[in-house]
Amino acid sequence: MQSFVLLIWLTLCAAQDAQQRHIANRLTLGVGALALAYLLWSGTTWIGAPATQGGWAALLAMAFTLPGYAMRRLGGGDVKLMTALGLATDGRHVLGVFIGAGLASVCWILLAPRVWLHISQGLRSRLCYLEPGLSRKQPFAPFLLVGLVLTFAWLGM
Repeated sequence: MQSFVLLIWLTLCAAQDAQQRHIANRLTLGVGALALAYLLWSGTTWIGAPATQGGWAALLAMAFTLPGYAMRRLGGGDVKLMTALGLATDGRHVLGVFIGAGLASVCWILLAPRVWLHISQGLRSRLCYLEPGLSRKQPFAPFLLVGLVLTFAWLGM
């Protein structure tokens, strides 16, 4: 059940990022605050890892995303999203999501020019910021969603 809730949350973040190149603070800070409150109240993360794992995962998420933010390759919403994900999961999940997102983004860069033309006009208009060649700074949350799905498949969640 916890995995399903995380998937729904990240799907909402990914959809908003793909459509607006922005993730609302309600989605990132709100879930981050809930994950932190749950962590402090129960002593475990949302998926059941010890609280220390959640803390280290949040620090790991910031270590991965803050350099990209400083170089203007990632937005603040991506940093907040990954930190909230760290508070809700553990280091294995954060690492898996980040690696999966990197692989997904490389695949998209390589395949998008060929695939984009075959996507329906309605879907292209909804995912306009994922258009290949539009910008050097693509929305990252859709790739994080792919990374989460791959991580859940890999870890058997």
